[in-house]
Amino acid sequence: MLKTYHGSCHCGAVTFEADLDLTQTSYRCNCSICRRNRFWPAVAKPENFRLLTGEDDLTLYVFNTKKNHHLFCKHCGVRCFGIGNETPMGTMYGVNLGCLDDVTDEELSRIPITYVDGRDDRWQSAPEFFTHL
Repeated sequence: MLKTYHGSCHCGAVTFEADLDLTQTSYRCNCSICRRNRFWPAVAKPENFRLLTGEDDLTLYVFNTKKNHHLFCKHCGVRCFGIGNETPMGTMYGVNLGCLDDVTDEELSRIPITYVDGRDDRWQSAPEFFTHL
């Protein structure tokens, strides 16, 4: 069931709302960017994500195929969300669960996690080792 959550970057310049179902899987990936910044996203459809403040405070980083948009607060460096432009569900927002302001530790501990092997482009498979993600 969708519930509206509020989130922000560390300095508060970027704020957002997202309608998420935290009983659905979230993702941990071993690709070069997710592993380095420990990104832990839940998926939101575009109509279920609203950037409230800080559009001008975001900086965009793209690499490799340039399909995905990695957005960071240019003040504190936190990645609140990213945009996947060519995914099996079409365009989607990956909302960083660590940036949600109104979710409890208990709720976070119950969110299912799917581990994906992005490093080797085996997106439908878990990497051999994943507990460190």
